[in-house]
Amino acid sequence: MGEIIQPRRMFLWSMAVVYLAAFVSLYAQIPGLYGNDELLPARWQLRYSGKSVGELLLSSPTLLWLGPQLGVDTHTAMELLCLVGAALSLAAVLLEALRDSVVFFCLWALYLSMSQVGQVFLYFQWDNLLLEVGFLCILVAPLTLIRGSRGVREHDRVTFWLLRWLLFRLMFASGVVKLTSRCPTWWGLTALTYHYETQCIPTQLAWYAHQLPVWWQKLSVVGTFVIEIAAPLLFFSPLRRLRLGAFYLQVLLQVLIILTGNYNFFNLLTLALCLSLLDDQHVNFWLRKADKINSKLRCWLCYLLEVAVWSLMILGTIVCFDLKPNTTNNGISSRTAFTYHQFNQFLKTVTIPCIWIAVLSLTWEMVTAMFRCTCVSGFLKRFWGTLQWAVFATATAAMFTISLVPFTYIEYDSNVRLWPGVRRAYELVDRYQLVNSYGLFRRMTGVGGRPEVVIEGSNDQVSWTEIEFMYKPGNLSASPAVVTPHQPRLDWQMWFAALGDQTQAPWFTSLMYRLLQGKTDGTPPLSAKPYCSNRFLPLFALNDESTQNLMGRKTTRSEDRMSHGIACDVKI
Repeated sequence: MGEIIQPRRMFLWSMAVVYLAAFVSLYAQIPGLYGNDELLPARWQLRYSGKSVGELLLSSPTLLWLGPQLGVDTHTAMELLCLVGAALSLAAVLLEALRDSVVFFCLWALYLSMSQVGQVFLYFQWDNLLLEVGFLCILVAPLTLIRGSRGVREHDRVTFWLLRWLLFRLMFASGVVKLTSRCPTWWGLTALTYHYETQCIPTQLAWYAHQLPVWWQKLSVVGTFVIEIAAPLLFFSPLRRLRLGAFYLQVLLQVLIILTGNYNFFNLLTLALCLSLLDDQHVNFWLRKADKINSKLRCWLCYLLEVAVWSLMILGTIVCFDLKPNTTNNGISSRTAFTYHQFNQFLKTVTIPCIWIAVLSLTWEMVTAMFRCTCVSGFLKRFWGTLQWAVFATATAAMFTISLVPFTYIEYDSNVRLWPGVRRAYELVDRYQLVNSYGLFRRMTGVGGRPEVVIEGSNDQVSWTEIEFMYKPGNLSASPAVVTPHQPRLDWQMWFAALGDQTQAPWFTSLMYRLLQGKTDGTPPLSAKPYCSNRFLPLFALNDESTQNLMGRKTTRSEDRMSHGIACDVKI
């Protein structure tokens, strides 16, 4: 792989932007989610048992333990930490000198502190991903504040490689779990015929995507599998144009997701990881800067190999999904032409080889970095460079090793074969969320209709008015909101609550209680306030299996409220 000076700078700037969005978004929601009398008070998670601060930090690594020493309660300390994180990330966005290992360590520690008390509202995969990528930023970023120089270090490509490995784990696992879950919509290639209308917060373009013909929706699912399962195998290719092709495929998928759904900063974070597939030569191509050209013979050999790989991938896609022209609808017919057992065999066959390919790729980066260290002029510079290489290469190898535990969750036999020492090392650092398992959109929800939890209020118990959320779909005549990169966490949890029963969402009782009391000052924004008379405020929670259909079909809503929900009266 070529030089990575420009991609690294772009990545660090992108991470500063993502951190800024994450901290600002969370700060606005802390009072309503984590206040002392709110949905899930943060103080519940911190129990001061007479231990020293050091012991408390070891048991639960959060800076919020320092709150009492600063004279503030827990949720106020959360707001303070969020403000510090937002200020630091904004400074890093504006000043390259502050995109430093020390600054990124502070940002990671601040967000980790939030996640330790965030409970269900911070249990999203993108929060885990931000913590893992954030920790890698500490290794990737230069020590500008200490060394006073942003110069290139010989080991930079070694630590930067970890971003590629994380991107591979994220995308490959996200594709695999769709099939290992045995979800009939993914196996039947019909998942996207439901996805656009049943996702949490669709965008306006989701309506248009939903209107596309079924054959196109099924072909889009095929494309998703290719991008998430096949293309990641090219991340470690020695041929740079194969890596660049994989880069553009990943970017295409993320951009389409951004256009059709609101997934906060997750897609921006994934796009930042995609920068690990680039090199200076390609960035200079974007900037229209001249670069040296390799020999013609070597170029032609590379072209032939690349054409062979892409041809093999296209042929494999045609065979695995039985793609053929369909003259009846002027489209392309597709179906899954392999069985669950065959896919499991494929997974058993490729999981361990993927690990060994990654080992070879990492070894190559380490060896070339070590060779560069030995070529530095001057004994002291050479010694200092070699020492840095040894430290960062060891850290990279350690991160790669412990990441094998969550990565192999996708295939049981491979996970069992891991050395027990690797598992123990993973368990030691698990509380810091340095590495995580991923698997997005494992199963498609809302196949039988979009389920919704609807809260209604009335002053006379005869005329009921729905209490709408600011972002979650409610009023069918209202245009869907565009909220990226903000994540309305209560709106998201309301979507999850509709998929289960009340016992899986204990915070919902707190929400109902606050609304029944008429206390909405700290509650995350609602589009309409509940009606409150001098005598009582009746509220009603309805879980309707076909409450909303956002894409233009007929909707139904039960008239018999008492048989479908819970009505509550509270004296005021």
